[in-house]
Amino acid sequence: MFNRLLIANRGEIACRIIRTCQRLGIQTVAVYSDADAFALHVREADQAVYIGPAAAAASYLNGDGIIAAAKMSGADAIHPGYGFLSESASFAEAVESAGLIWVGPRADTIRLMGLKDEAKAIAVAAGVPVLPGYKGSDQSLSRIQAEAEQLGFPLLIKAVAGGGGRGIRLVEHAGALAEALESAVREAEAAFGEGRIMLEKLIRTPRHIEVQVFGDGDGDVVHLYERDCSLQRRRQKVVEEAPAPNMPVAVREAMCAAAVKLANHVNYRGAGTVEFIVDAERDLSPDTFWFLEMNTRLQVEHPVTEMITGTDLVEWQLRVADGQKLPLSQAQIAISGHAVEARLCAEDPSDNFRSGAGLIERFNPPAVTSGAAVRLESGVASGDKVPPYYDSMLGKLIVFAADRDSSVGELVSVLSGFELVGVPSNIGFLVRCMQSEIFRQGRHHVNWIELSEDEVCRVPEAHQRAALDTAASLFMAQKNWTSWEQNDGFRVNGPSITRARLVIDSEDYFVEPGQSQAAGPHPVSVATELSPGRFAITVGGDSFVVGEPDYQHELEALAGGDVVRAPMPGKVIACAIKAGQAVMRGDPVIIIEAMKMEHTLAAPRDGAVGSIDVELGAQVTEGMALVHLQVNED
Repeated sequence: MFNRLLIANRGEIACRIIRTCQRLGIQTVAVYSDADAFALHVREADQAVYIGPAAAAASYLNGDGIIAAAKMSGADAIHPGYGFLSESASFAEAVESAGLIWVGPRADTIRLMGLKDEAKAIAVAAGVPVLPGYKGSDQSLSRIQAEAEQLGFPLLIKAVAGGGGRGIRLVEHAGALAEALESAVREAEAAFGEGRIMLEKLIRTPRHIEVQVFGDGDGDVVHLYERDCSLQRRRQKVVEEAPAPNMPVAVREAMCAAAVKLANHVNYRGAGTVEFIVDAERDLSPDTFWFLEMNTRLQVEHPVTEMITGTDLVEWQLRVADGQKLPLSQAQIAISGHAVEARLCAEDPSDNFRSGAGLIERFNPPAVTSGAAVRLESGVASGDKVPPYYDSMLGKLIVFAADRDSSVGELVSVLSGFELVGVPSNIGFLVRCMQSEIFRQGRHHVNWIELSEDEVCRVPEAHQRAALDTAASLFMAQKNWTSWEQNDGFRVNGPSITRARLVIDSEDYFVEPGQSQAAGPHPVSVATELSPGRFAITVGGDSFVVGEPDYQHELEALAGGDVVRAPMPGKVIACAIKAGQAVMRGDPVIIIEAMKMEHTLAAPRDGAVGSIDVELGAQVTEGMALVHLQVNED
């Protein structure tokens, strides 16, 4: 086995790889950008090398810089993690040309399977079923329109390169095709440097089921069973589990056999995932699944497979890269129990999943006392900063138990008491998703969250009332009242009324302690004083920072009603208005890209565009004025 491994990634996956290396006695080298100088993966590695500015293109996507860092540090091998350069065939070739070991599939395999249209052609050749669609080289609008009409609506536009749900657009009718095509191409070019797209027939209520495969590159390929990743938002996975719920044995055998057949067809080496789409409106059978794509890397959700098979897939990757055989044969791999994983993200589901950056004041899971195995994999800790330059995922919480009901129940319980304060959090959203009857029955599908936004994205009023009530009681209890400030609520000829004025997200609330209704099935889990006059209250996974009024801030907010400001650092990628144009409140004005997502900024009121203060391609900072409105005199 090699002695020193450079990890060409960041965050939780870098920390995850480091832990396996520590167990195996392999030294680790972290790389970091300006934004990550004090990040957790840098602190946990044996050595760390600076590779460039915060922007990913200048650091984590700078293959030459990463290879130079490996040579300078004396590393023998490079592990790419996932994302960034993990599926770059040219980078894999460059690593091996530099005399280093590449921990991943061969470059030619990455190239073969990296473009969705070519991968589907390979799947057809291997005898694996695929969905109908258009995968041609003619990318003209007229040809795309003609093919779309022939295929029929609704359909999906998909970028042929990349993954992670980027460059995908749903088109319901012919009139929406041109705009969706433009948007998908723009996002694909920005994310992957390749704007080519394909069309695919839409399965209205799809399930996403994938099979973990592993090959040694010498003809031996095994599968480690399937995972269900059907709980998604914007084509991004939210909760994953293994094995898939309601999976008949015959379908499992057929799907796993198809995945192995495909991997064998390309003489696969290392870890890979064969993804299938399943029609949720039909009963699962051996003829109701179709090949979607193959990811030639380790997946975010690999821990659920590890937990039901008792394996360490990172160790497998390292051993195969070292030229060793697969640790287990197919006959030695069996399913035991059930595992569920939830992705913890710095985003606000109630605000269209807006990503957020900033200081993490608290990042604490509750103590676990049940018999379930709970695993937290994160790239952050309390006191760390979330930079705006990368995706919003902070970590993953995984629970393993004897059966699905037990593992889901324990994951809900742990998430409900998880403190994540300082940046927006999706934890309460995760709890509501997994508490839903649809999820509990395993009847969810890829589009279910979109259809259930009011139910799962909106923070329950009962949770906020409980947080306010708890905070009011804490404020009252800690006050050192003088005789002039006494606030016992005394009234002549009436019952006493004690009220506190509190603020959550700049909104005022007058609260009578003890008068709120119960918070529902998950009462207040954690109450922490962050600073004098400022408390963090967690209710059912939703975290509220409750404080006293800041009158100066209120005045500043009132003065900003004519300005569209950047909610976070990012890049301007589109402008929907021009100077002098009349706009109505809610009209889109600017689109920025931040944390690997597009964010549409809207006009705060009716009026006219007075000035546009940024240009396309400009990098903007949080709070920066982008557009000024004026009174519309028409």
